[in-house]
Amino acid sequence: MKRTLILGKESHEVELIRQDGATTLVWEGVSHPIDILELEPGCYSILMEGRSVEVRLDPAKSPDPDTHAYRAMLYDGPYEFALVDPRRALLAGSGGAGAGGGVLSSPMPGKIVKLLAKVGDSVQEGQTLLVMEAMKMQNELKTSTTGIVTVVHVQEGATVETGAALITVVAPEA
Repeated sequence: MKRTLILGKESHEVELIRQDGATTLVWEGVSHPIDILELEPGCYSILMEGRSVEVRLDPAKSPDPDTHAYRAMLYDGPYEFALVDPRRALLAGSGGAGAGGGVLSSPMPGKIVKLLAKVGDSVQEGQTLLVMEAMKMQNELKTSTTGIVTVVHVQEGATVETGAALITVVAPEA
């Protein structure tokens, strides 16, 4: 799965692909065959392009639950970096009905597993409205507003595309 690696003020798209016993690091769209061997928990030997490096990872605290922060000790010193799961960040940061109400839309292609709200239901900010399966994971989609469900655009079992309208929530009149 692709991740965003944040190193200082720079960000890079990275992905580790394991297939047929081989591992490939895709860095900014360029593939690099690598060998990774876990020597002990949190300590890895990495061979890439004829160079060998030992990496010791220490998890660091991150204020954002969708970001995993680390410290790596390399031969030339320590590096602090973070890995962001774009799928979780997308689910957390978009697709919710806005402050004045609106349409909860699909943040990615997937299948509607369970509807937890129906027309006429009162919903609170942060309430899960449905469960969607995407990329073999079940994701709870929540509203970012308090209001009344006026339209449910999908049924359980439906397959949806990115941006598809799922549920409309209207904020109560002030």
